[in-house]
Amino acid sequence: MTQSVDIADLRWRASILRARIIETSHKTSTPHLGSCLSCVDILTALYFSALRIDPALPRDPDRDRFILSKGHGAAALFQVLAMRGFYPESMLDDYGEDGSVFAEHPPTPDHLAGIEAATGSLGHGLPLGLGMALAGRIQKRTYNVYAVLSDGECNEGSVWEAAMLAAAQKVSSLFAIIDFNKWQATDRSREVMALDPLVDKWRAFGWNACEMDGHDMGAILEALAKYRGAGDKPTMIVAHTVKGKGVSFMEDDNNWHYRIPTADEVARSKVELGVEA
Repeated sequence: MTQSVDIADLRWRASILRARIIETSHKTSTPHLGSCLSCVDILTALYFSALRIDPALPRDPDRDRFILSKGHGAAALFQVLAMRGFYPESMLDDYGEDGSVFAEHPPTPDHLAGIEAATGSLGHGLPLGLGMALAGRIQKRTYNVYAVLSDGECNEGSVWEAAMLAAAQKVSSLFAIIDFNKWQATDRSREVMALDPLVDKWRAFGWNACEMDGHDMGAILEALAKYRGAGDKPTMIVAHTVKGKGVSFMEDDNNWHYRIPTADEVARSKVELGVEA
């Protein structure tokens, strides 16, 4: 992480984004709110510091690529892309309406600037990212590829097939972050599948791997900087997060995987986030 990074600014942006995501969930009756809130800090760190991107040139062949493999967190990505300037925030006014490009999962790249892949069927984002990274190698380009996975997504065999191939091909331009919020749709992740020891598993598969507080944007940026351009391994960050992060009555409550907030809960959330009374 460079000294030019303003962590306070990143935290402020994350609070604004959380408030917008919660309000959108209320207005459009779209679920997956807890899953969106757990990855906001990760997305904020990436889009406002780590990624080499230019919203004015969304298809620049030398841009860094980002894939939200946990596509059910699309509401968070849509808000981040708007704040980053890929499209006007007013475009989100028709979120969830018939014919809108904004739905519960990301659309194809042709439909929305800043999107690299339509995701939502879990287990596909990391293999897609690996393919993009290998394509960059063949084309002799220097971009990096970043993917954010859910912890439950690590149940998928395709994730581990990609893990093996990435290590075998020494794809050092591939970076992945697991949003480890400890929940799947209906139960604790560790009770559904034997994820532990998760970091050790990735190391055993031949990756650089570390774990940290997924809400510490400075730590995430430092880890990415440490491994960027160093060595010949792909990199995995296991980011320990809290589902529903930022709002006390949503935190670590899996009911918010599907629950829609009321107008009163939206207002209470904004107070807690320090966005508005």
